[in-house]
Order: sequence, then C-alpha cells, then structure tokens
Amino acid sequence: MADLDAVVIGSGPNGLAAAIALARAGRAVAVFEAAAEVGGGARSAELTLPGFVHDVCSAVHPMGSLSPFFRELPLEEHGLVWLRPRASVAHPMDDGRAVMLYRSLERTAAGLGVDGLRYARLVRPFLARPHELLADVMAPLRIPDHPLLMLRFGLRALWPATWLARGIFRGERTRALFAGCAAHSVLPLGQPLTSALGLLFAITAHVEDWPVPQGGSRAISSALASYLKSLGGTIETHRRIARLDELPPARAVLFDTSPDQLSRIAGDALPAGYRRRLARYRYGPGAFKLDWALDGPIPWKDPACREASTVHVGGTLEEIAASERDMYRGRHAERPFLILCQQSEIDATRAPAGQHTGYAYCHVPHGSTADRTTAIEAQVERFAPGFRDRILARHAMNTAWFEQYNPNYVGGAITGGVADALQLFNRPVTRIDPYSTPNPRLFICSAAAPPGGGVHGMCGYWAAQSALKRLGA
Repeated sequence: MADLDAVVIGSGPNGLAAAIALARAGRAVAVFEAAAEVGGGARSAELTLPGFVHDVCSAVHPMGSLSPFFRELPLEEHGLVWLRPRASVAHPMDDGRAVMLYRSLERTAAGLGVDGLRYARLVRPFLARPHELLADVMAPLRIPDHPLLMLRFGLRALWPATWLARGIFRGERTRALFAGCAAHSVLPLGQPLTSALGLLFAITAHVEDWPVPQGGSRAISSALASYLKSLGGTIETHRRIARLDELPPARAVLFDTSPDQLSRIAGDALPAGYRRRLARYRYGPGAFKLDWALDGPIPWKDPACREASTVHVGGTLEEIAASERDMYRGRHAERPFLILCQQSEIDATRAPAGQHTGYAYCHVPHGSTADRTTAIEAQVERFAPGFRDRILARHAMNTAWFEQYNPNYVGGAITGGVADALQLFNRPVTRIDPYSTPNPRLFICSAAAPPGGGVHGMCGYWAAQSALKRLGA
C-alpha cells in the first residue's frame, strides 16, 4: 500500500464522508471495514423472503438528501437515485383521519384547522434560507455563519417539545404531528431542546419530500464508495482493526466508531484520563425493529397514509410523550410510539409485483431484551385494521441484534448516543475541537461526534476538516 496521509476505521456514511473530504483535498486515504460490505447504518438486505429488500437500519433520508456535504458530491453520477413520495409524514389518529405533512406549507396548514396559521408562522421564516440554516445546525458548536437565523431557530429549539406544542398549538392533531417529529430525538419530550428536531424535521419536509434511495439505503453507501474510489481512495472490507499497530503507516487515523471502540483500539496511544472520559459517554436508549414482507399495502383507515414515506404511529401528544418517557426510565410502553416506513410504496424494486415491505421500530431501554413484536403490531393494527392478515413473514431485531450487526450501536443505540443538552455538542467529551483527541494523529468521525446521528455525513466532514488542519492543508 502506498504511503498514506490518513486511514479511516469504519465505512459508515460518516467514515466514507471523512475519506471523501480528505481525498478531495488531495490526500491519500484508505478505509478499513470489518464487515463484508460498506455502509454501517446504511445497508439493505433480504431479511424476510427472497425478493423483499429491507433497509437494515436507516430507511428514509431527509437529512441525506439535504446534507450540506452530500449536496456537493456527484452521487447521482455514481448510481444514487432519490425517489420522493407525495408526502413526507402521515400521522394517523383514532378518528380515522391522518394528519399529513406535505411539501406545500399551505396544503399542510389547511389540514391543521385552527392551528394552520400558527403552524405557518412557526415554520415559514426558515423556508427562505433553509440550506443556510441546515449548514449552521449541522455543524459543531461555533459562531454561526447566519447568526440571526440561528438565533430565531434557537429561541424555539430550546423549548421542550411538550411545552412548544401546548404553548403554540390548540388542536390535538397539530400537537400530535409536532410530537411525532420531535420523538426522533430519542428523548423524553419534556426535556429541553427536544423542540429542535421537531422544528427541523418540519422545516425539511417543506424543502423536500422525505426521500428513499432506489434499491435501498445501501445505494447511498455504494455511491459514496464509488465516488471515493474515483478520487483515488481505497476500501478494504473484511478487515477488522483491533489495535493501532494493525494499520499501515499514516499521518492521521479517523475512527468511525463508538467511543468505547476508539478507546479500546487506541489503547495507550490515548492518555488514561481521556479514556476514562470516553467511558462516561452516554449511549442512551436502544431500538426494537420489525421488518415485514406483506402481501399488499398496509390497509390504513385513512388511505392518505399511503402517500407518505414515513408514518408516525402513536396517537396523541400525551401518548407519544408517555411512550418516550417510559423508555427513558427503563420501562416498555404498552402503546409504544412507532416510526414506520413504507419504502415499497415509493420504490417498486423493494418487493415482488403487487407485494410490499414494511418497517417499524420503537425506542426501548438501553440493552433491552424484551420482544416488542406484539405491541408494535397492535399499534399498526389500531390504525390499519387487517394489517396482521397481510404479513407473509417478519424479521425482528432487538438491541443485542443491533449491536452485533454494528458495534457502534452500543446497547442498541442506533443514533450513536444521547443528544440532550449535556451531550449534544459535548460529544464524545468536552473539547474545543470535538473531533480531535489528545493524540494529534487520532480523530473521531462517527455519530458520537457533532452533529450526531443520521445519514448525512456531517460528522465525517467536520472531522476531516480537523484532520486537514493537522495535516497542513
């Protein structure tokens, strides 16, 4: 192997993004991946029956298509095709009518009744410059490039989601819609900053319909890998790194790993005090996920639900808040909040003709071994009577399965770690440059660094900028 400027351990979207950023700067870079294929949280497989392609972890990608870094890359030239639904989110209610989140702000507001104007006033100010907002939000803690825009966002983002929903909205439907978006934070909705993700996801839905990649989430990873190779970067799969001395010589090493793996692989190359700080990193709750092979579409009470790539299944604000509060306190909700994706409604390559895939997960306590199959399917059946009769086969993943599949998902924490007020920017530890370590050669580029979880590559991009400073770029 030729002399390398940098090596990256792990080929998730952040690892590949870091490698691409380095290669675009003219640096020689190699990626080492323990698994048989690249991708980390962006892989797809036939988990149930032949011909049914399921996304193993991430599924719908608003932050992927809107990522400030991915938008710069010619990924379409490397096979990535985004397919967009007619709506980003459907939120079914017990009265049989779903709340819909469309790209059109006016159409969405029209379905919110008395809250239509309130919702529009909340979201509209950010739609004039959404990409500028995303560039600042998806960055480490710093002086923002657009301070007034960020100030306006921050004044709302700081609120607990329950406070904002009840303080601004009067109707049950709008409160539920906002709660569903905010619950992606994997935090109790009474915590500060939970409004940030609720507001951000609402904004993104009015910029682009939340898309899925044709052929599965693995298409994102394949396009990133192909582009990296076109820049001269190399990727070696089936190559698990257990110690630093197993790597070829390089001036910088970037870890697309969890903090515990960074500590274990680096060993004495990092000070004992820093490793103790890494050991205090909080991974947070896990996930229990089901994938289904279905003999037809999900029979929602409101057929409009089929227009959406994502369905938030959980009923009212109060129900969703209770579910997320329970999982954070180590309990399993009787009626868990579900994030359900129906990729085959948008992408015909995911299932045989006339048949469909289904995907849903709920948040569970860290390391939970509980089987949530019955509770999840009961929630879907609640809003889609006859759903169970459509199931041809199912595949279940608990927290142990997730961690075995990807060691970054410690205790089943698929977002890379708690993103509350104490650890949103101070991840994996408090440092002026969060991607650096006390060893000037070693960097962390995973979702355990800012801005955190999601398939957007921004953790990798910013880690690469930190490494490039050390490399003298």
